[in-house]
This record gives sequence, structure tokens and C-alpha cells, in this order.
Amino acid sequence: MLVLGGDGTVNEVVQGLAHSNVPLGVLPGGTANVLAMELKLGSRSEAAARRLVAFEPRPVALGRITGNFGSRYFLLMAGAGLDANIVYEVSAGLKNAAGKLAYWAAGLSRFFKHVEQLEVRIDDQVHQCGFALISRVRNYGGDLEIATGASLHDDDFEVVLFEGSHPLRYAWYMLNVAARRVQRLPGVRVLRAHHVEILTEAPVQIDGEYLGRQAVSIDIVPGALNLLLPPKHG
Repeated sequence: MLVLGGDGTVNEVVQGLAHSNVPLGVLPGGTANVLAMELKLGSRSEAAARRLVAFEPRPVALGRITGNFGSRYFLLMAGAGLDANIVYEVSAGLKNAAGKLAYWAAGLSRFFKHVEQLEVRIDDQVHQCGFALISRVRNYGGDLEIATGASLHDDDFEVVLFEGSHPLRYAWYMLNVAARRVQRLPGVRVLRAHHVEILTEAPVQIDGEYLGRQAVSIDIVPGALNLLLPPKHG
């Protein structure tokens, strides 16, 4: 099945294709197009369609998030805390008009706001942070990288935790995300995990779509989706 759309559209299709033998191919048609960028398809659907001819179906793991809404799968990432707040505050009209700039505008609107804290449990250890990223991909937001060791081929998550509550600290984090050196900063913790629990009722998003404010558990589900991948993708 070919899907023309953004990561939120792909996420909706994944709900129906999980645990089927139907391969999924993506053509970029959204705002960030994280999956398309991760697969080196670019942001133009015509060029992506030409590249997609050489792709091959292979099984990949999905994330599964469970909360008071039930359970949903995600292909790319889950975020809790600051980034989910930003996703929630993005203006739909500005997003349609300005694309990714709408996310930066929403982020700047929180520049003088205290970053609320949440508790994350991984391997029976509880961590406190203001932003938790549970990722299957390196790409973040279309042209940035945070979880630089993540891969769709792996059967686990790369978890990146950002500590602190002062907004200026997060501005510093994001500058270093742009410089691709954020994982070396004090206050940034990188872990591998198969199971993650967000213990605090915190804002949560998956694949760029806001899910609400709640405590959730997140698991890896190996081989749950057949995805069209480039022959040498890794």
C-alpha cells in the first residue's frame, strides 16, 4: 500500500496494517515528513516515487503506547513533556501556511514558561526530566537529529531524556540539536529500552500527533509491520 501524506497520515494507516502481510510505502505529502526523510526519499513526492521502485518490503518493529485511550501503534517516535506541549499548541492555520515554522513559533511561545517535570521508568529505574523522546528513528522534525543511534532495523527504542526546568536550558539543548552534538551535553541522558513507562500525567504525542495528558506505558512489538525500505538502509 502506498500512502501520500505526512507522518500523522502514515500513523493512521499503520493502525490498520499492523500484523498484516501488506507492505507499506510512503510518499511525502505532509509538514515534516520524518519517515520519508529517514528513508532518504526527500520531500518531493514525484522524486520519492521514482526512488521507491527500488525499495524492498522488510519487517520492522512498531512501538505500542497504552493509556486511558487504549493502545495505539507508532512507527517513528513517542514524546512526553515539552515537545508534546508544543505539538498541542501548534496553530493548524499557521501549520498549513508556514509548515515547520509553525512548530518553531509554538516553541518560542513557551520560551519564558517553566518546563514541567515528569517521571520516566526504564529498567526499574526512575528518571526525572522535562522532555522524554522514545524513538525508532534518528530524524526529528524533518531536518534535525536527536536519537542518533536509533534505527528502524532495531527491536528496541533509543530513549533521550532532557533534564531541567528552565526554558533557557532547552533553548541551549535545541541549539546543540541543530549542531548535532546534543547527546554529549550534561543533562542529556541516552538509554536503550524495550519498555518505558511515563509515570506522571504528562502531555504525550506519537508520530507528531497529540494524544492527550496522561500516564502511559510504551513497548516494542518486533516484526509488526512490513515496510518498504531501500536495499542498503541501516
